[in-house]
Amino acid sequence: MSTAHAQPNRLIHETSPYLRQHAYNPVDWYPWGEEALAKARAEDKPIFLSIGYSACHWCHVMAHESFEDEETARLMNELFVNVKVDREERPDLDGIYMQAVQAMTGQGGWPMSVWLLPDGTPFYGGTYFPPTDRHGLPSFRRVMLAVADAYRHRRDQLLASAGRLREALQRSSLLGTAEGSLDALVADEAFSGMASQYDPVHGGFGGAPKFPQPMNLSFLLRYHWRTGDPDALAIVAHTLRRMARGGMYDQLGGGFHRYSVDDHWLVPHFEKMLYDNAQLARLYVEAWQVTGDLEFRRVAEETLDYLAREMTDPSGAFYSSQDADSEGEEGKFFLWELRELEELLGAEDARLVAAYYGVSRWGNFEGKNILHVPYDLETAARRAGVSPERMRAALERGRPILFAARERRIKPGRDDKALAEWNGLALRAFAYAAAALRRDDYRQIAERNAQFILREMIADDRSPFTAPPRLYRTWAPPSLTGGRPEAKLNAYLEDYANVADGLIELYQLTFDPRWLQAARNLAEAMLERFWDGDRGGFFQTSHDHEALIARPKEVVDNAVPSGNSAAAEVLLRLHAFTGEERYHAHAEAVLLMLRQGMVRMPLGFGHLLCVLERYLARPQEVAIVGDPAHPRTGDMLTVVRNRFRPHVAVAAAPSDQAAAEAAAVVPLLAGRTALGGQPTAYVCQGFVCQMPVTDPQALAAQLA
Repeated sequence: MSTAHAQPNRLIHETSPYLRQHAYNPVDWYPWGEEALAKARAEDKPIFLSIGYSACHWCHVMAHESFEDEETARLMNELFVNVKVDREERPDLDGIYMQAVQAMTGQGGWPMSVWLLPDGTPFYGGTYFPPTDRHGLPSFRRVMLAVADAYRHRRDQLLASAGRLREALQRSSLLGTAEGSLDALVADEAFSGMASQYDPVHGGFGGAPKFPQPMNLSFLLRYHWRTGDPDALAIVAHTLRRMARGGMYDQLGGGFHRYSVDDHWLVPHFEKMLYDNAQLARLYVEAWQVTGDLEFRRVAEETLDYLAREMTDPSGAFYSSQDADSEGEEGKFFLWELRELEELLGAEDARLVAAYYGVSRWGNFEGKNILHVPYDLETAARRAGVSPERMRAALERGRPILFAARERRIKPGRDDKALAEWNGLALRAFAYAAAALRRDDYRQIAERNAQFILREMIADDRSPFTAPPRLYRTWAPPSLTGGRPEAKLNAYLEDYANVADGLIELYQLTFDPRWLQAARNLAEAMLERFWDGDRGGFFQTSHDHEALIARPKEVVDNAVPSGNSAAAEVLLRLHAFTGEERYHAHAEAVLLMLRQGMVRMPLGFGHLLCVLERYLARPQEVAIVGDPAHPRTGDMLTVVRNRFRPHVAVAAAPSDQAAAEAAAVVPLLAGRTALGGQPTAYVCQGFVCQMPVTDPQALAAQLA
């Protein structure tokens, strides 16, 4: 029988919503830490490590089937020391043990189920286990009994295989030495590899399930910008259009679900993640800049508006995710029946709105309808026997009514913790969109978020504006802590890199030198605490991090940029502002170290390929000195921002004196003055500059 236990376990004191979801399990859960490891050593028991995250549907299923069941919990408590980990809080543990599970089983996923020796070495693992034998999967109880028996009666054999696995995990961080050169051929081969896996019918790469892969599309956009290759742009535009018209995109509320279970973007896995929407929003802005397609701009703004409305804490933090489930059913919040449209909109408007969004009486998902756009408006109107103007008017009347009705439903659960890494991704998206779309509300959101991070997620008393700071990984609002907000856990490379990246973008929006100073200090912290001085590349964990069975190096771009690719981009961006050659050299070393990966497995190195494009493009540096209130200053900034210029570094100061004062932080401004008191722009490459100009059209010509 499944039940909620009367007395909470130790997870009740955690700030992770995912861990707290298990606080009333009858399982004697421990959070990861020395207490659990010491208990395993003292009692000579294996550790059962369960890793998942709040928005994970199958994590909830296994919790309900097994962890809430009294008899299953009794067996778990008798045989093991049970440890629960939120993968979003502890990407180091998730990465190490996922690699182990994949080595043992050939596949991975969440929930992740791993059995460890008391020293943390894995010896058996898998993902979801059902409560009874089914579909070729052994039951969770049968697996537990077999693991416990092996630990008791075949210990020597188990220790030997575990030792070999541990050695393999430790070797995995010893990446090969750099080979070859960094030239356009690497990008050409990567483009060919991606194009060979492109789905020309539905867009995207490969078959079902289909993920949005914004980093790979971002590379293709940059490859097109540098080479002019029309096929690269066609892949991006077609994919973005198909995604935005599918059920994977929330047609009423904006924002993207995690992925599509089919190959044509119709049926999503309904959770929404901050990192997906932050990356996709910026990509859609960039695609609008390249193509002028207003559909891309609309989707970008709707996605950012969704994040502002649903995923922003009063402090300025961005929350992590929204669940797939509501009221115990997957996707219930997002589904519609035709009768609901008829009741809300009236017969004729309901007919037209249903025609546009593909709504039928029989449905497209378990008898209900996922809203999607099977035809463009003109085609849908023709099929419905009305003019495009009439259908557009029906949609303009109907959408707000449907949205308001949906808002009255019980919403999916939300993971309210804030992660530094994901907040950095969102910070960059809002800052970039604020500049490109001239949205001052987005600027305000970006500034509040930067202030939040540097106020709440700094782990010591040193100011991020004066010294290399220590970041926390995670922050919980008072609603999760029951009192004061709490930040904790030593941050990872990806936290430092993505926060720095967002701060650089915010500097290019506001030209407040404090933001660039904080980014430089975070970069110095990366070089000091994460760089591998022996073999090159960045470790995921700092030199003073908790000792684990391996010190991983994260190099593959999955759903988010790897720590190494994010760090390399930050260093190249800072080099353009500062001329600091150390930054360029370390970024180049990362690119060389992973050169073969970019060629052989381009879909796994999308963000690093964007970094390679920056490296190959020889970025332009633009310095503008002029009163922000002067129309010509605004016109010059518009020239820089109105087109897709992925590798331009722009610095600005309101006066000669302000430029001189900021030059210590932003050397690009050193010696820049306003000629004849007129707003003046300097365009440089490698700090070798063209003649300064005071006319926006002349600036545009130099940037062409």
